[in-house]
Amino acid sequence: MWLRLRSATVRLTKVMNDKKQPSRFETKAIRTQLERSQYLEHSSPLYLTSSFVFEDAEDMRASFAEEKERNIYSRYSNPNSNEFVDKVCLMEGTEAGFAFASGMAAVFSTLAALLDSGDHIISAGNIFGSTHALFQNFFPKWKISHSYFSIDALETIEGLITENTKLIYAESPTNPGVDILDLELLGNIAKKHNLILVVDNCFASPYLQQPIRFGADLVIHSGTKLMDGQGRVLAGITVGKADLIDKIYRFSRITGPALSPFNAWVLSKSLETLAIRVDRHCENALKLAEFLECHHQVNWVKYPFLKSHPQYALAQKQMKAGGCVVAFEIKGGLVSGKKFFDRIQLLSLTANLGDSRSIVTHPASTTHSKLSIAERKASGITEGMVRISVGLEHIDDIIADIEQALQ
Repeated sequence: MWLRLRSATVRLTKVMNDKKQPSRFETKAIRTQLERSQYLEHSSPLYLTSSFVFEDAEDMRASFAEEKERNIYSRYSNPNSNEFVDKVCLMEGTEAGFAFASGMAAVFSTLAALLDSGDHIISAGNIFGSTHALFQNFFPKWKISHSYFSIDALETIEGLITENTKLIYAESPTNPGVDILDLELLGNIAKKHNLILVVDNCFASPYLQQPIRFGADLVIHSGTKLMDGQGRVLAGITVGKADLIDKIYRFSRITGPALSPFNAWVLSKSLETLAIRVDRHCENALKLAEFLECHHQVNWVKYPFLKSHPQYALAQKQMKAGGCVVAFEIKGGLVSGKKFFDRIQLLSLTANLGDSRSIVTHPASTTHSKLSIAERKASGITEGMVRISVGLEHIDDIIADIEQALQ
């Protein structure tokens, strides 16, 4: 249960350091662990169990009555999931959280738990394709409506608010165009109108950005991306205010989208290297963006920490570095784009991101292919747009592959 998860944080950090809780990100990521068992293991063990036993009838009754803080069933909570959630809560500076089997399970379950029939969502138009589909194809069945605002016209948001508006939803940086939204402005609007601000922080990771600092109520991640960092597992997580997480937890323990203990264990270990990995991702990505900006076959390049980025100053304010994703447009549109993808040799052609291996994707025909041409245009997705998730290979090898493919 989520209440146990948060009390678990106190227990975990106490075990981690009885004298002083660490304040540095890297130390929290590495030293936040489960309490050791009688075997005194140095690394957290796997708890591959579907359920947990009770001492007697009274223990069972009190546990289900939520009078005790304990694990009951791994669909509700599990020590490995607890550890993962606690790490992310400490990283993001939040009160509580719940872990899911995928990033989209986190998005759907978070919104489904908080919205009622007749409610209204205000969302940035520049969001992940599957989230678009959720808003457009499925929520209308439950009479949940939405309005999109342009990321270039945040001043129009208040004009979209109705008496039925429940929350504001946004990504920053956006997928796939790596645009930056003013999170503090969104936070102020949400607070002024008593709305819930939900921010997808997947592209940044907690290492580069903590939306809670700017007024977000809930933060969502696809753990599949930078959190895992090696393309091994599917996972999602939502962290934020305890009262909202309670609603999400109670919805999720019934509907069953919980993260598996094994994947939670993998992610907890991955988070120990998140900072050092993301530093290298960002270093490589900036160098690639600078290379592409000077290439004669490229119309434009967008990377948050590139000085030519439209929201460069805002990115500097909100983020520690620019992330792993670079977007650019090849001259010649779709025809040139197809030739570019067919010539790629080292980089992987797949739809994931945040992997140790560099990945090149064509959003118009993959992640955002279900959108209409008009919808893609409104989201800044052109036929010649390429999204590169810059990995951890040597930057010279990454650039060499892209350069030969652009020729």
